[in-house]
Amino acid sequence: MKWSELSQVINYPLEKARDNDFQVSGVFCNSKEVIPNGIFVAVQGNKEDGAKYIEEALRYGAKVILTRKRSTPLLGDKSVIWIETEDERVALARLACAFYGYPANKLEVIGVTGTNGKTTVTYLMEAVLKAIGQKCGVIGTVNYRFGQISLTSTNTTPGPLQLQEILAKMVDSSVKYCVMEVSSHALAQKRVEGIDFKSAIFTNLSHEHLDYHKSIEEYFNAKAQLFVNLSTEAFAIINNDDSFGQRLTRMTKAKIIRYGIDNDAEVRASDIQLGVKKTEFTVEFFGQKKRFFTCLIGKHNIYNILAVYSWLIAKGLSIKVMDEVLTNFQFVPGRLQPVSDKEPFAVFVDYAHTDAALEAVLNSLRKLTKGRLIVVFGCGGDRDKTKRPKMGRVATEIADKVIITTDNPRSEDPQEIINDILKGITSNNFSVIIDRQQAIAKAIEIAQEKDVILIAGKGHENYQIYKDKIIPFNDCEVAKRCLLSRNCLLQPQGN
Repeated sequence: MKWSELSQVINYPLEKARDNDFQVSGVFCNSKEVIPNGIFVAVQGNKEDGAKYIEEALRYGAKVILTRKRSTPLLGDKSVIWIETEDERVALARLACAFYGYPANKLEVIGVTGTNGKTTVTYLMEAVLKAIGQKCGVIGTVNYRFGQISLTSTNTTPGPLQLQEILAKMVDSSVKYCVMEVSSHALAQKRVEGIDFKSAIFTNLSHEHLDYHKSIEEYFNAKAQLFVNLSTEAFAIINNDDSFGQRLTRMTKAKIIRYGIDNDAEVRASDIQLGVKKTEFTVEFFGQKKRFFTCLIGKHNIYNILAVYSWLIAKGLSIKVMDEVLTNFQFVPGRLQPVSDKEPFAVFVDYAHTDAALEAVLNSLRKLTKGRLIVVFGCGGDRDKTKRPKMGRVATEIADKVIITTDNPRSEDPQEIINDILKGITSNNFSVIIDRQQAIAKAIEIAQEKDVILIAGKGHENYQIYKDKIIPFNDCEVAKRCLLSRNCLLQPQGN
């Protein structure tokens, strides 16, 4: 693409662009990735200022340098185009959209946001769309995938350059729908700027990422942008049992369908029967009723199913497909994922890493547990510290036995993280085992018939992050090995 074309999305004077026109090789925000005739956008981050890397970008051949407006003028090589902007993140997103040919305009993009449930909703949406014969791509926490391609997820919602590149590849692969988990960080950092979401789903909102957003109100306002920016032609699927969801209904121009269990809603679940291996409930919608059975357990998963069912109704698509999907749908990786069905007790792995998510999952399991409820969990380092004592309180108040361990400590001392968790605990039904593998092994060792074990916090992740290293670690695989070891020890020994 010519600079004279691309420059117009950031309102650069057309005549000036034509006077110094060239073929743009790419748009970059990482100076080490710049190639000759590239555009380097110096993003002001939370920890570092991209302007520090302008010289490096120039050495690699950057032809345009775009940075935040400063009090002192930029001086540099006259052969380089220097541009200052009020918001370099918006500029970066707009350049990315244009450079990749506005791929989102050739897709139906569905945004899913909320604190919990986003991943399960996207997996269900993907299954529903495939069942009605539509090609679907997914961008989310577990991975970015479409067709036979699966890319490792670095962020729930990637940065604008990677995002637009992925969307362009989806278009090239004849994908029609893209279901995207839209994080609060992505909205605050303008990563999805320029994407016209045709619909959006809100799951719920509770305390999370307050290390970044500083307050629950700021966190909500970031999430709300997805719905504020919807057009009148779009539609919003909103959880009306959530007080923040109720606020969203007054903030969007889009057509609205509300779903819920406890409050009035267009799509509502009733006559709920929860089990450790299946869930049954009735969906009431616009004067009709439908009974559902699913292997997804817990009340929180009923909300996730209602969200997708509401979307089908809003789109006018066949709602009968939900029967087929739920019949075949077993689990989402790391979301109340059963580890084995051959034991006299149950073991689940779940991604719950906030107090609200942990409380929801434990409450669901509490109702299903005929023996003891045992939970293994920790808290991540370099993340919101305010949730640590809350998670400790929730775990010890709901579970019978709690084993506190590490999660991803990152740069923090694991014991200091655990000390923060202990501040919220007033009972004595817990123990501390810093090594996560040993903690899981202990939970399985003490399990008795009809007990339920929840291993919480890391879900689908296959690593643990420490200050100076990343080690392979997957809760499901570790639990399977521990079960095998336990069963070997329990086997009668020959003479």
